[in-house]
Amino acid sequence: MNQSTRNTDRLLAFREQHVPRGIATAHPVVAARALGTELWDVDGKRYLDFVGGIGVLNTGHSHPKVVAAVQRQMGEIAHASFQVAAYESYLDVAARLNRLIGGDQHYKSLLLTSGAEAVENAIKIARAHTNRPAVIAFRGGFHGRTLLGVTLTGMSQPYKQNFGPFPADIFHSPYPNAYRGVSSDDALAALHELLATQVAADRVAAILIEPVQGDGGFLPAPVEFLQAVRALCTQHGIVMILDEIQAGFGRTGKMFGFQHAGIQPDLVTVAKSLAGGMPLSAVTGRAHIMDAPTPGGLGGTYGGNAVACAAALAVMDLFEEDDLLAKGEALAVQLREGLQGLAARYSRIGEVRGLGFMLAMEMVSSTGAADADLTQRVIDHAREAGLLVIKCGVYRNVVRFLAPLTTSRQQIDEALTMLDIALAKAGA
Repeated sequence: MNQSTRNTDRLLAFREQHVPRGIATAHPVVAARALGTELWDVDGKRYLDFVGGIGVLNTGHSHPKVVAAVQRQMGEIAHASFQVAAYESYLDVAARLNRLIGGDQHYKSLLLTSGAEAVENAIKIARAHTNRPAVIAFRGGFHGRTLLGVTLTGMSQPYKQNFGPFPADIFHSPYPNAYRGVSSDDALAALHELLATQVAADRVAAILIEPVQGDGGFLPAPVEFLQAVRALCTQHGIVMILDEIQAGFGRTGKMFGFQHAGIQPDLVTVAKSLAGGMPLSAVTGRAHIMDAPTPGGLGGTYGGNAVACAAALAVMDLFEEDDLLAKGEALAVQLREGLQGLAARYSRIGEVRGLGFMLAMEMVSSTGAADADLTQRVIDHAREAGLLVIKCGVYRNVVRFLAPLTTSRQQIDEALTMLDIALAKAGA
């Protein structure tokens, strides 16, 4: 056994000793450094990173402009807590989110730390505004690992385990999935049935939906379904919350996924690629709804940390200055065509799907059933070839791709070659 192998083994053993098993690590890799779309482990092996900190790095690892903004902010003020003293970077992030999401309408933003924290606060705000208790989410949705986040999440394992009892007044409805035979009409009929049989519309504070289900399998919500949900919410005074935590900041080809449907949500949750790797999230929504909680009802010690805000401002500048939406769309066409080419050769790829650069492939058995074992083999062989990807889907049989929007065309080609090797070795 050579020295480099011992480095990885030693650190993974150290992890086993000191970190609980409940936090899973997708790959037996210990990262040492990363730049752009590339990551090197402690043994010097180079990988193409198509996970991006799980969709956090749409601008890539350690983008020079983000790094410079963080360094500059550290020399001015690192942390004060907005609940003690306001600072300009928080105000600037809020104003820019309000403009990006609300356009010329009056929106306000609350800055927080994590996606789950944003979701929880969005529910609090919706309940405060409506004075209603119930929330409807969707099967296959993922909204975090806090107790309320897990309750809202529409998957049982591994998230719910034995963590109950769970908060009350949370209901789940089917999400459209054309590949598995659930149309928009089917999902909408089920939603109406839920309102008729389980909870009356006038008791529902919010409907929470992802424009593209992330952990649920990269399933885009059809335009007509999002529009119908918007109309339903308007009809009954229900707050429509769009969870843009994974789909937002250019991943789908527009700044936010809901923009494909031409609708305007009441509240939007963002996190992940908002701040280029810094922990920052937000709830952005209509001003009169956001103002429903009284002073002291919202907050968090680290929410809107000054360094994270500086990173977010740099990220938003990059989208404007480097035209990242257009670059991402070009890469999306290249990756989709490459994946479809592989699907034509490998029968166990059941479907290639997604929206924009938020793409995935569903792995199935010879009978068309979900095949989680095959999916894991593909992921493992891809890592051996030098490509990092992870799985998703209710049955964990979907390979998802979350490369930065700054990835080069050459790196897309290289990744497709690695994936081809992995599919062949996995028996796809």
